[in-house]
Amino acid sequence: MVSDSGGTVLDAVGLRKVFGEAVAVDDVSFTVGAGECLAIVGESGSGKSTVARMLLGLEAPDAGRLTVCGRERAARRRVPSAERRRRAREIQIVFQDPYASLDRLQRVGDVVETALALHFPSSAAERRSRATELLESVGLASRHAELRPAQLSGGQRQRVAIARALAVEPRVLVLDEAVAALDVSIQAQILNLLADIRERREIAYVFISHDLAVVRQISDRALVMRAGRVVEQGPTEGLLANPREEYTRQLRAAVPGPGWRPARRTSAV
Repeated sequence: MVSDSGGTVLDAVGLRKVFGEAVAVDDVSFTVGAGECLAIVGESGSGKSTVARMLLGLEAPDAGRLTVCGRERAARRRVPSAERRRRAREIQIVFQDPYASLDRLQRVGDVVETALALHFPSSAAERRSRATELLESVGLASRHAELRPAQLSGGQRQRVAIARALAVEPRVLVLDEAVAALDVSIQAQILNLLADIRERREIAYVFISHDLAVVRQISDRALVMRAGRVVEQGPTEGLLANPREEYTRQLRAAVPGPGWRPARRTSAV
């Protein structure tokens, strides 16, 4: 569902990123509306994760313009700490591997409380109560707050990563292959959770994925990338039903279906 009440929360125009002699992203433009889910799709090396890193400020664009929540992001590499916190309140990310992105020595409750402490003045008791609410909102119990990431399943760890991201109440959540490391049944649970969160909060998603079956389930619009450039973009259902470009047709053909055998996969994935 796309909300019309909050306008555009992301506006990328002509983004370009070069590493040495390799052009990772070249002239990429898109917008994301409040409450909308835009999927960025492509094979490994297509540039989709580099786009995600630029949205978060983890990489500075070499050219182009990026506006987040109505504020243009300057392309400078050093950002004052107060500005970094303000940006974090606008946009957060959930990575593919929750075990690598969580502090293995922290208890789950402390992971969420640390995010709260950085952004909201509150007492320890208030943070603990809010952390419990956030964990429960992603399908975990209060008892999980006392555990460490190694004591959780992959799906549970990803729920913790989502709760941590939501703790700062962002307008935009970037999900970089956030379900790719999970088995199919757990993928479905996390995708349903994300759909529920989006409906409750009207948060916008940028969903980075190579999996068109997952993209079809969660996104309103899709943008297909190849070798750093946008191949085509549009409403997800229409784009996947009638792709204009041969590359998109190859990606679609690679989605397993009835009678699928690994030998029949195309070289696009």
